[in-house]
Amino acid sequence: MPTKPDAEFRIALRESGILTSPRFNKGSAFTREERAAFGLTGRLPQRVNTLEEQCERAYEQYQDAGAKDLARSRLMQNKFLDSLKQQNWVLYYGLIKEHLGEMIPVIYTPTEADAIAQYSHLFRKSDGLFLCIDRADSMEKEYLAQTSGREISLVVCSDGGAILGIGDQGAGAIRISEAKAALYTLIAGFDPSRTLFVDLDVGTDNEKLLKDPLYMGWAEKRVEGERYDEFVDKFVQLVRKHHPHCLLHFEDFGVANAHRILDRYREHHAVFNDDIQGTGAVTLACIMAAVGVTKTKLSEQRYVIFGAGSAGLGIVAQLRDAITTIDSDVSKEDANSKFYLVDRYGLLKESLGSDKLREGTEDFVQADKEWEDVSTNEDGGIDLLEVVKKVKPTVLVGCSTQAGAFTEEVVKAMYAECERPIILPLSNPSKLVEVSPEDANKWTEGNALIATGSPFPPVKKPNGEEYIVAECNNALIYPGLGFGAMVAMSRTVTDTMIIAGARKLASLAPALEDPHGALLPPFENAFKINTEVAIAVAQQAIEEGKARVDWSKEDAEDKVESCQWQPFYGTYVYDEAGDT
Repeated sequence: MPTKPDAEFRIALRESGILTSPRFNKGSAFTREERAAFGLTGRLPQRVNTLEEQCERAYEQYQDAGAKDLARSRLMQNKFLDSLKQQNWVLYYGLIKEHLGEMIPVIYTPTEADAIAQYSHLFRKSDGLFLCIDRADSMEKEYLAQTSGREISLVVCSDGGAILGIGDQGAGAIRISEAKAALYTLIAGFDPSRTLFVDLDVGTDNEKLLKDPLYMGWAEKRVEGERYDEFVDKFVQLVRKHHPHCLLHFEDFGVANAHRILDRYREHHAVFNDDIQGTGAVTLACIMAAVGVTKTKLSEQRYVIFGAGSAGLGIVAQLRDAITTIDSDVSKEDANSKFYLVDRYGLLKESLGSDKLREGTEDFVQADKEWEDVSTNEDGGIDLLEVVKKVKPTVLVGCSTQAGAFTEEVVKAMYAECERPIILPLSNPSKLVEVSPEDANKWTEGNALIATGSPFPPVKKPNGEEYIVAECNNALIYPGLGFGAMVAMSRTVTDTMIIAGARKLASLAPALEDPHGALLPPFENAFKINTEVAIAVAQQAIEEGKARVDWSKEDAEDKVESCQWQPFYGTYVYDEAGDT
């Protein structure tokens, strides 16, 4: 596939075959010579367009897809871009790359959540691989039918258990897998012809979907337990058997399965869970930048994490591991003691009992005797405000999807004990954010260091200056993490590889040059950022001996850049023995 504008490609498709191939279709950009060679003369209007002209036309159509209602407008634009992708990959990626900041919220969060929720009603054309637990015996045949003869570098899969803050969406999982794969291409350079996105359909507990006569998935209750584990394992072993050097990305699995699946396979293959490791990595980078502003250390912070699901636990694990890696004098136990987790039952403490303490939280459960002097609520739990008053945190992270949970009283209690509080309300979509940046800024007299999970406009400081709110978006780092691991053909994705990527991202933060600047670089620079991250990750994989390549750390930059796919057409030559 094209990586440079002047590249030449030999292609065996002709006539309608090439016009209906999103991989090779150029549409009106086929040259006169190409039209003659591929049997397209008379099948296209006379004018030959450049990619730039096609993007201009497509952008007008994209704008026309809008409506007065913003949510409806974005959904229509999402559908338009989806249709464009099914026709012409180069035009799709070229258009979005030109309007990155504007279109990412349309093809990803928050709009993609609406598209996923309405998947069965918006369905027009299938794309990707659908593997159903009810057909587990034929899984290998179905997998090979989709991948035979293809070089696969990236597999993204989801079981739809916990989609983008909207929960169990069953077969709609295929769209989040597709969106993640598209972002790998768009902002890291994964060749889209070498990516595979998968729906692992194990049923759904979403009653609305089960009662919907148009639901596209397996309309049975979600399978759990041994049968579920066997199904997932069969899939993973198929990937390892047929594509042993690929990156396997797990996306939006429910909290009960996400950590367990990652832990089961992370020592045996290059696997990655964005909800756990991606969220943890970008949050780590954000906090690294913030402590750079405050001239302190990660190990000197006190962390309150509101929300103990996959994202919250991923953040805690990544921060804890970074503390012990960067500061070798801090033990794992000492690092654990710096974290205070709060969920719907309040502070995680011993007396909650095993039925209310999720697996994976054991290292962070507080001893009851340390909290005997703190007021409890009517259910005997300790609320966020009381935790903040006692802990006096320097870092407050929200991944709870409880809108407004960081109240004025909570924020002011934190600010009373911390001159420059680090406040990260990360829940998506934006309507579920724990506190608006405007309020967090106002309640801390403009002194908070703020980042959010969704894009927000700048806020005004008391002196009238604008403060750019960093978007703590996983897409600033996870494509680079995965691409670096893939280029190095790493056997696994290690914690230290992830920390290397987070360090690189943090080093690019505007706040390190200007204390009032954003904690992360702007999303518009995502391709350059992820390229830098990929280089750092590949170098770390080589240093650790995890890479399966015969080149050195010094070669990483050239190797990463030479492997990147970018949206250019190149020149096509008809060849019966060429690509199809």
